[in-house]
Amino acid sequence: MRCPSCGYLESKVVDSRPSEDGTSIRRRRECLKCQRRFTTYERLGDNPLVIVKVDGSSEAYDRNKLFRGLLIACAKRPISKEQVDDLIDSIETELRNTSRTEIRSKELGEMALKRLAKLDDVAYVRFASVYKDFQNIEEFAEALEELR
Repeated sequence: MRCPSCGYLESKVVDSRPSEDGTSIRRRRECLKCQRRFTTYERLGDNPLVIVKVDGSSEAYDRNKLFRGLLIACAKRPISKEQVDDLIDSIETELRNTSRTEIRSKELGEMALKRLAKLDDVAYVRFASVYKDFQNIEEFAEALEELR
């Protein structure tokens, strides 16, 4: 594992524990060169999930891409990065339980919206405005009505 501070390739594991939901292992590491500590997460490597986009093209599922989109929607809201991580973990767990290898981007977006609606109304509308590509104020109003 490369040290994020100095780039050295060797480190030792100082502490290791399972995550709360049991889907990953959190490891605390120490760089053998600069002695800085950093955290890594190990997740089960399973069959890659493929996202089928609206135009019919497909791409490999990227957790970080979903995370970035949700973080932007949750900016300046009382939502922690851990809550966003938990939201994505629950989506991934649901997808793993269905044993599907492909999912339409619309379905993934709906899964995220469903969970965001429970978390924060403003983050929901922000995510929906990009995800649903609102073109006018009436579409915003419809999204707000869905929250009621």
